[in-house]
Amino acid sequence: MDRKKETLYSVPNMLSMTRLVLVPVLIGLAVNAKAQAFLVVLAVSLLSDVFDGYLARKLNQITDLGAKLDSWGDVLTYGAMILGLYWIWPEVFAEQLWFVVAATLSFIVPVAYAFNKFGEYPSYHTLGAKTAAVLMAPAFYSLILLDWDLFFQAVIIFHIVVAFEEMAITSVLDRPRTDVLSILSLGRYSDSAANTAHKKTEKLR
Repeated sequence: MDRKKETLYSVPNMLSMTRLVLVPVLIGLAVNAKAQAFLVVLAVSLLSDVFDGYLARKLNQITDLGAKLDSWGDVLTYGAMILGLYWIWPEVFAEQLWFVVAATLSFIVPVAYAFNKFGEYPSYHTLGAKTAAVLMAPAFYSLILLDWDLFFQAVIIFHIVVAFEEMAITSVLDRPRTDVLSILSLGRYSDSAANTAHKKTEKLR
């Protein structure tokens, strides 16, 4: 899909910026142990994450800026979720400590690797990453409200798999790209590009 001219004030970007604005609100609620308010505001934030991508595609307002805003919104919201777990539900945090550490590393390591190679935050939005993001909301709420720790742990493991895929994508790319479907799509893209170049060469002969 063709990318529109970069503009900050599109509807999807405004939703992503709303999510960024809600991050300090979530942290403030977590510090003051406002559990119910935290869960409500977090739900609003996570719903905005669902709609910004949908509206970007529906309104044909997909941009590199929007992809980066969405990625920053994701990682900072996840950080607020971890802080909320630590300050509001410390017993749950202690029980799930190693999975929380693994989740944190699954966000930090791919970002650090991409920063080291390209000097910017990766915004691949792979199918795996989108699926993991969708699963994280029910996993977090089921852990807090229903004590379903196995589902939460399974989603964290899936996040780790996604992190390895993102690092593999960074390794393959020679320049930063946004909205990469999967590591397999890079292969198809490369093959397609190579075939196109080959056909053009054949026509010139």
